[in-house]
Amino acid sequence: MNATDLPSLRETLDAHGLLAKKSFGQHFLLDLNVTRKIVRLAGPFEGRAVIEVGPGPGGLTRALLESDAGKVVLVEKDPRFLPLLGELDDGSGRLVVVEGDALAVREAELVDGPAHVVSNLPYNVGTPLLIKWLTGAWTPHALTLMFQKEVAERIVAAPGDDAYGRLAVIAQAVCETRLVMHLPAAAFTPPPKVASAVVHLVPKAERPDRDLLKALERVTAAAFGQRRKMLRSSLKPLGGADLCEAAGLSPEDRAEVIDLAGFLRLARAVAGQAPPGGPEDGGATMRRRKRG
Repeated sequence: MNATDLPSLRETLDAHGLLAKKSFGQHFLLDLNVTRKIVRLAGPFEGRAVIEVGPGPGGLTRALLESDAGKVVLVEKDPRFLPLLGELDDGSGRLVVVEGDALAVREAELVDGPAHVVSNLPYNVGTPLLIKWLTGAWTPHALTLMFQKEVAERIVAAPGDDAYGRLAVIAQAVCETRLVMHLPAAAFTPPPKVASAVVHLVPKAERPDRDLLKALERVTAAAFGQRRKMLRSSLKPLGGADLCEAAGLSPEDRAEVIDLAGFLRLARAVAGQAPPGGPEDGGATMRRRKRG
């Protein structure tokens, strides 16, 4: 499909009398040059399926349909956009439109085998969706996601950065993360009050097992919930100073200076897991991921 053969997105929105809904966190990206760049950053797809959440009027969808993606599965909660998205279907069966809440859908039932997720995520559910994909049973082949700039920076932050926190630790425990593109507010219709950025995440070949990941969520919630306090205080409900010493960390340190390996050691101690001796992750129990 060549998107240049279709009416422009603005013409399509006007024809259907549609505006963005603030309650859904909608901000439309209508510039096809921008959406094509995002798709290039996400690919190549090599015939694999792509899931797009919150496609709205279909700006990113049009670029995905021009790409080497196999099946393109759209998950759209707002029924107003289903007719617009249906107009992009060429009858080949390549485009699948699912009406539903992306937080509730089961991705493994939408696609067979490895799949990418490429989305301009609605601002109000971006972080919960990311956590779902990072910690759930279904593992994507890769994720290329647009967030508010502040959220994107939190995903890729390093120890000592102002943005470093729970989201960085959990995301980087599971994936290799890169911030690949910045977009000003003026790129969207209507313009949001903040700038946006695109993050590319590729799941690691080895990642924390389910129990360790749950323990990591508990540890980071406690540590960053009181980030200005020393670990002996913020982690007191989980063991405080004794827990820190079991993980080889100083109880006087604060969460913002602890690297991923340190948090994985804390999580392993909380989960009661014996270290296998791997140096890269600080001895955390890991599982090999299954894509798809």
